[in-house]
Amino acid sequence: MRMEYDYVIVGAGSAGCVLANRLSADPSVSVALLEAGGSDAKLEVRMPAGFAKLFKTPCDWNFTTAGQAGLSGRELYWPRGRMLGGSSSLNAQMWVRGHRADYDGWNVPGWSYDEVLPYFRRAERRVGSNRGGVYGGDGPIHISELRSPNVTTAAFLAACEELGLTRLEELNGPSNEGYCPTPVTQNRGRRWSAADAYLRPALRRPNLTVVTGAHARRVLLEGGRATGVEYGPGPGPGGSGGAAGPGGTVVRARREVILSAGAIGSPHLLMLSGVGPAGELRAEGVEPLRDLPQVGANLQDHLASGIFLQCPRPVTLAGAESVPNLLRFLIGRSGMLTSNVGEAVAFIRTGPAEPAPDIELIFAPGPFVDHGLTPPSGHGLTIASILLQPESRGRITLSGRDVVIDPGYLTAEADVRRQVAGLRRAKELFATAALAPFTGPPMAPYWGPETDEELVRWIRERSETLYHPVGTCRMGADEESVVDPSLRVRGISALRVADASVMPVINRGHTHAPTVMIAERAAELVAADRAAVGRTTGGAAVA
Repeated sequence: MRMEYDYVIVGAGSAGCVLANRLSADPSVSVALLEAGGSDAKLEVRMPAGFAKLFKTPCDWNFTTAGQAGLSGRELYWPRGRMLGGSSSLNAQMWVRGHRADYDGWNVPGWSYDEVLPYFRRAERRVGSNRGGVYGGDGPIHISELRSPNVTTAAFLAACEELGLTRLEELNGPSNEGYCPTPVTQNRGRRWSAADAYLRPALRRPNLTVVTGAHARRVLLEGGRATGVEYGPGPGPGGSGGAAGPGGTVVRARREVILSAGAIGSPHLLMLSGVGPAGELRAEGVEPLRDLPQVGANLQDHLASGIFLQCPRPVTLAGAESVPNLLRFLIGRSGMLTSNVGEAVAFIRTGPAEPAPDIELIFAPGPFVDHGLTPPSGHGLTIASILLQPESRGRITLSGRDVVIDPGYLTAEADVRRQVAGLRRAKELFATAALAPFTGPPMAPYWGPETDEELVRWIRERSETLYHPVGTCRMGADEESVVDPSLRVRGISALRVADASVMPVINRGHTHAPTVMIAERAAELVAADRAAVGRTTGGAAVA
């Protein structure tokens, strides 16, 4: 392996795979992609319903948050993908852009809804109907309807109609207010990750080098410029990955270093490299090279609170792991194991003052308890209320060289109020005639809270992440932002961040789709800068 490239990308997740493909499409440049994890060649990756089997394995960073005062002092488990494809290789495959108001609300030049829409469409390929021409035509991300939706999912959609919600032909138009089956990133019943869509087609290119087991330890900064990355084997699952350790390998970047390590990894790596709040870095034994107080700040996540009811009919995903279902998947790519678990969604406003949906209701035709790590005790159904745009903010910080994750859940009282309203709407859906044949009494651990006080207690004691951390390297036109509208780290040349960490405010959707969009736009920004340098230098390479 050579040790100098034009571009060095850190992280082969949703963003890194896009960048590796788009940048290496130019044969005149060389690209190195560093991934801390290993291969994604596992049946549990390919099998849509198998993603929980990847949790707490070597394919997972297996993070744990600091204790959350707003959640009864609990420390929450945060899975994140640690393999090719990153979290797109262990997520629930939901392709949900969000609402027009999300991107217009960022107030960042070049990132309004109308300006980012072409990058969504560039990524997308709708398999099957493309009602209203919502999606792009021939992009690498395959988006389809579920192969074998559960019978209870149709009942949930009928329940939404019964309550007078709006049926959406396609979820990913300018407004997502309403209900719809979930669009999923699958190809003929199998998961279609960012590695499948972007990385594998590019692997045959001689100018792209992918290095697995390469845990980035720091960005090399010389004279205010990023010149490379030091990496090593890193810790096992559950480790934060901060320790320097002996025998680091250095790979140089002639043009740029691009961080695509996610909302935890990118700010963590910046801080380990001396870029962040100077006083905090110094206190943790890191020499500050660039004082950027907002690195690690602005952490946001979607919080999920579920209702679980017993199902009197043996039709749910609790029976998915039978031998017949395994054979259906292996032979015909059909059956329960093609489920993404969250088979349908409804986006609602809890009050007329809300400018756009503030709650998402996700329906799962099974009891999705404890991240799916606890085997179901029987057949049951789940409706989860998701807080779409929390007012609460958290932070990523250091403890020595380890990372500390403090999401600050429910520190804003308005978040509690909205989540209570979301659970009440979930209870209304379960009470409809459409779902009546499939619902029974509460299913443990749910105990049937009724009053607002009881619902608040349930929310604080049992809510979990929906796996969507963003915002910790905030993009903006203001000087306090971590990256500018071209995703360049302020005060450091030849260094960008391109992943979910740059989102100023979390979207009213899911984060895989906007992360791919951000990377598509980032690739274009990088190429434009390269072309501009070429014009001013007569085409000579930049040292």
